[in-house]
Amino acid sequence: MASDRGPPAGDPTLRRRIEPWEFEFSFDPRKFCKEACLLYEIQWGNNRDVWRHSGKNTTKHVERNFIEKIASERYFCPSIRCFIFWYLSWSPCWECSKAIREFLNQHPNVTLVIYIARLFQHMDPQNRQGLKDLVQSGVTIQVMRAPEYEYCWRNFVNYPRGKEAHWPRYPPLWMNLYALELYCIILGLPPCLHISRRYQNQLIVFRLTLQNCHYQMIPPYILLATGMVQIPMTWR
Repeated sequence: MASDRGPPAGDPTLRRRIEPWEFEFSFDPRKFCKEACLLYEIQWGNNRDVWRHSGKNTTKHVERNFIEKIASERYFCPSIRCFIFWYLSWSPCWECSKAIREFLNQHPNVTLVIYIARLFQHMDPQNRQGLKDLVQSGVTIQVMRAPEYEYCWRNFVNYPRGKEAHWPRYPPLWMNLYALELYCIILGLPPCLHISRRYQNQLIVFRLTLQNCHYQMIPPYILLATGMVQIPMTWR
């Protein structure tokens, strides 16, 4: 049942929450906003307390800003196990991927999980390799789904009174398409998701172009989830 109030008045994260319009604008997988937004959680060791905050691009990408900020914090103790969860409106570029790997190599007690709303310039070979290298180094990267959108809404958004359960319900098609392309990146396959923009009517068009290697190496359930693919059948 939806609450009749917004976030609790005593919530220590209240001042660090973003506005609903900002969340919807930044994390809508159907739109291409220019600025990246990061929502993050940090948990230390067995401590149940979770630190939540948000960040945006400045003169540097938001990932680099986070790394520089956490490394300079007084409470950051490299010897204590640290769990970090990122909710990113765009996946990291290759330079940020490299900076993330360097940070994790310097701090082996840090575990990083990344949820993304979109893939940033995923046709670029360097960006693809950067994400693949992150996964191979132990970082978990997944496309945001309905549970993540609900979680972010409840824990990072200053939702209005009576709107606790009114998190944005985006069509799963875009999420499935990005998940498919992310799978291609992790496996080192060529791109299959092509995105074009039609500026006159402000539409973003998604198109799939599958090769034999995609059919051979990607599990059928991932292909079928897009609703745009028919698996070839061999009759005997």
